[in-house]
Amino acid sequence: MSAHRPFVQFMDLGLIDYKKAWDYQTLIHNKIKEHKKNLPNTTTSQNSLIFCEHPPVYTLGKSGHINNLQYSSQELDEAGISFYKINRGGDITYHGPGQLVVYPIFDLELFRRDVHWYVRQLEEVIIRVLQSYDIQAERIPEYTGVWVRGNPDRKICAIGVHISRWVTLHGLAFNVSPNLKHFQGIIPCGISDASKTVTSIDKELKQSINMTVLKNKLKAVFREVFQFEYKIEQ
Repeated sequence: MSAHRPFVQFMDLGLIDYKKAWDYQTLIHNKIKEHKKNLPNTTTSQNSLIFCEHPPVYTLGKSGHINNLQYSSQELDEAGISFYKINRGGDITYHGPGQLVVYPIFDLELFRRDVHWYVRQLEEVIIRVLQSYDIQAERIPEYTGVWVRGNPDRKICAIGVHISRWVTLHGLAFNVSPNLKHFQGIIPCGISDASKTVTSIDKELKQSINMTVLKNKLKAVFREVFQFEYKIEQ
């Protein structure tokens, strides 16, 4: 880990097509890797934290099973939901409006070279933000992500990452106020256990959530948990 706090550039892309956002974060990811190749001992990687939302889309991770996609091609078309096989870890998940998707593109050599630590830190960010809404969320050891425990246990944030040369790609999907019916087209994260389901902040609180306020909280907690400084553009 660097002796100095890393700098991170923040971006909010708003509602953006999944493939367009994937291409954009891949471009940043590759630039950091190229920078590290040319300057092996660099302490100046251009870390980025990207917030966005996507039109309805299912994404299947490289370790996922296509059978966890329950909809046929015709049903996908009728529902207006896209589908992509992608290079993150994990199984299948859903993204859509009302779900805040976060892509941290971090050079972990400036933070901590530990994949397990990184995923636990992502979970910690969400747990702390939910505490500010008086939602008690936690980890379930055998499942990645953040959960509200109960009967059933309810997943409120999914996490799936890809790391190359210690540079992170992809990230987390935080259910704020998405259309939860769209999760019916998949077996979310490949978890078929009847005691597990999905939820969102607005469902738990039974009230609407101000997305701008939530984004500001999330941005602050990311800085707190990962111990970095935001880069201020001149």
